[in-house]
Amino acid sequence: MLTTTEYDALERAIGEGLRVAFTWRGAEHVVLPVRIRATGGREALETTNPSSGHQLIVPLDDMTRLHLVGA
Repeated sequence: MLTTTEYDALERAIGEGLRVAFTWRGAEHVVLPVRIRATGGREALETTNPSSGHQLIVPLDDMTRLHLVGA
C-alpha cells in the first residue's frame, strides 16, 4: 500500500514523464508510469518498460517502496 507521499510522487511522475521504481512481488521494477486506472474495483498503475516498451499493469495496493528515479 502506498503512502500519501508516494502517491503524490507517482502523480508527479505521470504528469512530468519521470521514471519510478517500486517493489512488487519481491522484485524492483523501474518503469515509466502512464496512468492510474480502475481495474476490477481496484486502482492500478499502467506502465511502460523504458527499455523494452512492454506494458505492465500493477495494482497500487500491491506495491511497496515507490520512489522517483533521477528526480
